[in-house]
Amino acid sequence: MSTDLNLVSVFLAVADARSFRAAAERMGVTRSAVSQAVRRLEDRLGVALVQRTTRSVSLTEAGAQLHRRIAPAIAEVETALDAARDREAKPTGLLRLAVSSIAERFISGPLLSSFADAHPGVLLDVTVTDEEFDIVAEGYDAGVRLGEVIEQDMIAVAVSGDQRQLVVAAPSYLERFGAPSHPIELPRYSCIGWRPAPGMAPYRWEFEEDGREFDVAVNPRITTNDMWLMVRTACAGGGLTFGMEETFRPYLDRGELVPLLEEYCPPFQGFYLYFADRRNLPPKLRALINHVRYRDAGDYSGLR
Repeated sequence: MSTDLNLVSVFLAVADARSFRAAAERMGVTRSAVSQAVRRLEDRLGVALVQRTTRSVSLTEAGAQLHRRIAPAIAEVETALDAARDREAKPTGLLRLAVSSIAERFISGPLLSSFADAHPGVLLDVTVTDEEFDIVAEGYDAGVRLGEVIEQDMIAVAVSGDQRQLVVAAPSYLERFGAPSHPIELPRYSCIGWRPAPGMAPYRWEFEEDGREFDVAVNPRITTNDMWLMVRTACAGGGLTFGMEETFRPYLDRGELVPLLEEYCPPFQGFYLYFADRRNLPPKLRALINHVRYRDAGDYSGLR
């Protein structure tokens, strides 16, 4: 036996409002139309669903049971329909992102520029920060961080391949002071260190030897939270510094910096765009996710 789902929707409105009048106002129809729809459904099912009095409406046992069983299913259908509508909608609105300062590939320019070009209705607000916080609680749509530090309840999409950290120095510094042969020698050299925020201890440089991970407190002579200050100071011969190979790559290719201790610097999991596990993503965030996923193809024209 087929049943008109419109009748079911009217019944749910009456059951939720416990009033024919309120249900009619919510649906934009007459009270008589609501009453007739409920009666037609009752006739179709052969059972009374509501008890009517001059002052109130209540559900019968059969009506309450029907409401419990179909309300979640109808809500699921409505959610799916909304998602289908959103998928066709043009992405618009403010998209807030919290991005690690060392996510070079993401913040270097081309990816964000091509996304902005493909989706002119989306306004990007990118905060570059290395502080750890709950992006949802702080009102961000998504973040970009190393995969190993992303919370397990988040959904993550890769925005880079595997990464590697390197010790680097300018040739002029190495000519004057030589190069370390093992990470444990690093405290003897002038080092340029990084800290995520004021008042925090400098980052300990991390290495691996024979499958064993270890770190070294280098006691930096210069400490900053700005990677570009670290790079410029190292290029000027100010000492050894430590960071992402991807960040150093242009300087390495030009010979302005030299990699050191590479055998102790294995690759590890790279950067990910991460966001809360939502059933229905807003079109603006879904557009960015698709853009990131197709970045390697070099063709963003199909993602508008």
